Amino acid sequence: MQNIHLLLVDDEDDFRNTLAKRLIKKGISPLQAENGEKALAILENKRVDVVVLDVKMPGMDGIAVLGHIKEKYPKTEVIFLTGHAATQDGVEGIKTGAFDYLSKPIEFEHLFGKIKQAYEKIKREEEKFEEAEFRKYMEEQMMTTERLASLGTLAAGVAHEINNPLAIINESAGWLKLILSKQEMAGIPRKKDFEKALDKIEKGVERAKRITVQLLGFAKKDDSVFAEVDLVELAEEAVHLVKREATNKDIQIVREIAPDTGTIWSDAYQFRQVLINLLTNAIYATDAGGRITVILEAVGDTVKLTVRDNGQGIPKENMKKIFEPFFSTKPPSEGTGLGLFVTRGIVEKLCGTIDVESRLGDGTSFYVNLPRYCKIKEDLDQDERIRFLDRLANKSKSTP
Repeated sequence: MQNIHLLLVDDEDDFRNTLAKRLIKKGISPLQAENGEKALAILENKRVDVVVLDVKMPGMDGIAVLGHIKEKYPKTEVIFLTGHAATQDGVEGIKTGAFDYLSKPIEFEHLFGKIKQAYEKIKREEEKFEEAEFRKYMEEQMMTTERLASLGTLAAGVAHEINNPLAIINESAGWLKLILSKQEMAGIPRKKDFEKALDKIEKGVERAKRITVQLLGFAKKDDSVFAEVDLVELAEEAVHLVKREATNKDIQIVREIAPDTGTIWSDAYQFRQVLINLLTNAIYATDAGGRITVILEAVGDTVKLTVRDNGQGIPKENMKKIFEPFFSTKPPSEGTGLGLFVTRGIVEKLCGTIDVESRLGDGTSFYVNLPRYCKIKEDLDQDERIRFLDRLANKSKSTP
């Protein structure tokens, strides 16, 4: 009862103040109002669980106040106080939604008991709501688990079917590189362009293999390859990979990279996947002629990546759902609802955090914070790791 938020509304000051003093002795410190208008003003700014409300007051009477309370604050319970000659008002109040009514002069213990009952009703309703919400959440989690399990079963077959042609592509690219390296091919026109294209094919094959595991399997937790990652180079590569898609929509991608961004100890493949996922989402959400900004900056011992667009923005009701698996606002043919779910998983695996800010019509910003060094792996090349940590330490010493 000490946690109850109570409001006393009565135009008789002596009666109201006496009642408040006795309630304080019981551990309840009530708010007070001498008329309906002031009571409604308090309700706009303060949380109130129970209102003890006099029916007959100058100006707005209790019935009118009750109507406003039930319309704007349906969870607030109201106990009416009536005169002996106005018991019909109390009955009318219960019909309007009051918890109960008492006739003046009242017995304090009787009133206190009614306040307690009203508060207990509120708590029961809250518990029922929380139980219903928890049950709904658990049902959704069970459905998600089942779908992920089905996806995991499917993944093995899909990965096998995809990796087979990828292996052929990779082998063919290697064979072509071998041919280009022969002496008789030294003078062919645009040889460097061919070599560059073959390098892209090999990188694309490797990336496709990893995407297969990440998007479909998402099961192998220990296959990361941690090394020193040049963030500027990685950002440029990710932007290049989505450039055609952005150009087709006439969207400009701007890079704002702080000169002290430097390098981090992380998994380049997975960090690239985070960047590509965020950029792809931004392109989808941005209208033609829009703008996407990729920001990289050093913040203490961490690096902050921001992907900001001036697109449609995310509705408030979707903000808590966007990282859930299978949640997507895209048509089924355009999205699986796994992109941001996978992105968050990768970021957390890389010892980082991801946050989002959005306003409808103003665009969306995703913030990824990663430490300079992630301690997730213990089987890394010891000498290489020590060299990287030494460089970090020396850089910290040289920074004023």
